[in-house]
Amino acid sequence: MNYLYLEEIDSTNKYAKENINNLSDMTVVYTSKQTEGRGRFSRSWNFLGKDNIYASIVLKPSDKMKDVYSNLTQLLCLVLAQTFEECGIVPKIKWPNDIRINKKKISGILAESVISAGGNLEGLILGFGVNLNTQKEKLAEISQSATSLNIETGKYTDMEVFLKKVLSKFCLLYNRFIEEGFLLIREDYKRRAEFLNEEISVKVFDKTYTGIAKDVTENGALKLIDKNNQEHIFLIGDIL
Repeated sequence: MNYLYLEEIDSTNKYAKENINNLSDMTVVYTSKQTEGRGRFSRSWNFLGKDNIYASIVLKPSDKMKDVYSNLTQLLCLVLAQTFEECGIVPKIKWPNDIRINKKKISGILAESVISAGGNLEGLILGFGVNLNTQKEKLAEISQSATSLNIETGKYTDMEVFLKKVLSKFCLLYNRFIEEGFLLIREDYKRRAEFLNEEISVKVFDKTYTGIAKDVTENGALKLIDKNNQEHIFLIGDIL
């Protein structure tokens, strides 16, 4: 993994997209201060202080898009959860790739792709944020329920040490994951899922579905059974 540190940037994902041709495969762009971070569905990712993680991984696995690439966020989500566990806490996954502690968000991931004018894949970007060292007063300023590692453990965590642990785990699994797909991590992912066998509502664009979350399929999709016993399979969506 190659590391590119920027003291301050509007968005690590935006920087990676704009400089994709100058960044090599397996490069992580990270910063101490991100001023315009974004999450899924164009939500903002708030800047909560310099001792947190704001990073983007640049990947160039091939020049053609493959289905398995859409599951890379779930691979990153799993290795983040494993790293949190090594810190002595119990993270849970909110499908597809948020991590929460006692229903409070601690980490999120945003994947983007860059396609050339000719239709070739120039690169994938996995942007992620982790609340490592954030004071409760800062968290109180944002709209959703959130927490941080220092609040959960009572300890300060070095940002670069945590980041390198995550990336080391990611690199160990990456090549096998590209070959084997979501099945490689499916059981580990499901064991950490907070939503399975619970009644949930899933929003897909402007429509909402409610039912019991029964499974995560072999390709990482969410299987939901509604009150009419009808099965729904979601490749994208947002659990409300």
